[in-house]
Amino acid sequence: MKSFPPVHVSRRGFLKHSVAGAAVFGVAPHLFLPKSAAGLHEGTGTHPNIDGRRVVGVHDPGMTREVVPVCPWTHQEKLVDSRAVMENMDRMAMALSGEKQIRDAWRAIFLKPPGKAWSDVVVAIKTNNIARQHTRGAVMAKMCRVLVEEMNIKANHIRIYDGKHGADLAEKTPFAGLPEGIRIVGKWGGIQTPVPVPSPWKGGDKKTDCLANLATGEVDILINIALCKGHQDSFGGFTMSMKNHLGTFDPKAAHRFGATDYLLSINKTPQILGEMNERTGDVLFPRQQLCIIDALWASEDGPSCDTSCQPNRLYMGTFAPVLDYQVATRFRKGTMGWDIDEKVTRRFLTEFGIRIADLPNGGKIINAMEV
Repeated sequence: MKSFPPVHVSRRGFLKHSVAGAAVFGVAPHLFLPKSAAGLHEGTGTHPNIDGRRVVGVHDPGMTREVVPVCPWTHQEKLVDSRAVMENMDRMAMALSGEKQIRDAWRAIFLKPPGKAWSDVVVAIKTNNIARQHTRGAVMAKMCRVLVEEMNIKANHIRIYDGKHGADLAEKTPFAGLPEGIRIVGKWGGIQTPVPVPSPWKGGDKKTDCLANLATGEVDILINIALCKGHQDSFGGFTMSMKNHLGTFDPKAAHRFGATDYLLSINKTPQILGEMNERTGDVLFPRQQLCIIDALWASEDGPSCDTSCQPNRLYMGTFAPVLDYQVATRFRKGTMGWDIDEKVTRRFLTEFGIRIADLPNGGKIINAMEV
């Protein structure tokens, strides 16, 4: 396997919340560290195998059979070529991991918690069920197939959820091609469990409500499948991976005041990143192990509008702040010419100890079709 830099996320003011975060999970912080931990340094994400600054993408018009930029999800499902989508997701996994074989690539991305068998692992997949745009079924089905067929995770241990807008999730998005037993759990008990939230939001001294299943540590692996839509400037002018977790955490707090700080802070929590060492702030075991942006269709506006274009693109990374920054600057602004709030978008890097100059590949998204 290719060697990428080991990982760490800079916290500073966040460290005092690591103990509280561990208490919420009902366990004391353990000292398990990946083998690569000996060289930990700031600003490369949370995954011990894959540099979080790496972002890969594909642009393949063959992933859809016809160009219909404005159409509902049900019609998009008829236009998607599932085989092409799934093959491209395998290409992306290999490009992201540096592995040459499909199975090796997915097994480099997904990590089993220490002391657990794969058959006992619980996976949560955050989808976006608000309004008219939704994850395409081929993307969701491929992800679930990888978990069941490549990782040997039990299908009934995989939950697809949207804690805020998921009440009618199964009815709005009856994903085709899911392995039998996958559980579409809707709001999954709802967002009602208070957890500490680190700085910058309110100085790092407050709590907000989180999905109970993440707050209590039931979930071992979190997968984030986001869309590519517009939103208000305080979120950067778009909604993608980080904003997707305003369906894991209480979204009302972001819409009252401090939206940018709140967005950054909830994405620093152990509920999303994983349990942390109380002394150093190191993520001991990554919970959110993969983020995907489904841009087969996308929109300049949002979040509640129809799609406005059909980019036929997918993006993937292990660290949501970098993935969102790259797709916002390189695709939404650079390719499509859509406005973003550049000051807010830069904070997606700086709040996690990453500089623009630190991004690999000259700051470009890696084309998985060429690797």
